[in-house]
Amino acid sequence: MSMKKMHESASQRQGELTHFDQAGQAHMVDVGAKNETHRIAVASGTIRMKPETLAIIQSGTAKKGDVLGIARIAAIMAAKRTSDLIPLCHPLALTRVAVDFSIDASASSVTCTAQVETYGKTGVEMEALTAVQVGLLTVYDMCKAVDRGMVMMDVRVMEKHGGKSGDWVA
Repeated sequence: MSMKKMHESASQRQGELTHFDQAGQAHMVDVGAKNETHRIAVASGTIRMKPETLAIIQSGTAKKGDVLGIARIAAIMAAKRTSDLIPLCHPLALTRVAVDFSIDASASSVTCTAQVETYGKTGVEMEALTAVQVGLLTVYDMCKAVDRGMVMMDVRVMEKHGGKSGDWVA
């Protein structure tokens, strides 16, 4: 296939999957012709647990240490390594990764929210989603000795800004 045809087949068409060429082969999307813009993505997800587990997290008495502090660092590290984990993701120079955890005592849950930013040619939704999922996995890892029944749920992109498609809010 010629380079021109490869570029044409890699261009995004509304409603089509972009990581496959016309022959159905997986490829990394060509973003070379795209404009660099400020890109922002926000994702969130929740982990539900026993009230006793949540109490341990809140009191800071988990055997492995500060659960949410360590989960925050893990989430930030994960955002930075997304292209190493997801085969067709572009490696990006992130300009900001902010991770927050909120506790809902009535639902016995912790919600992780990640905001990821870059100035580039492709979005950061995958980095935000990866940060959230690894943050929740870290909470699970640190608390599994007392609660193996924790459930991670509702991991999703909440909003994205920048790029040709503009803004999107869930």
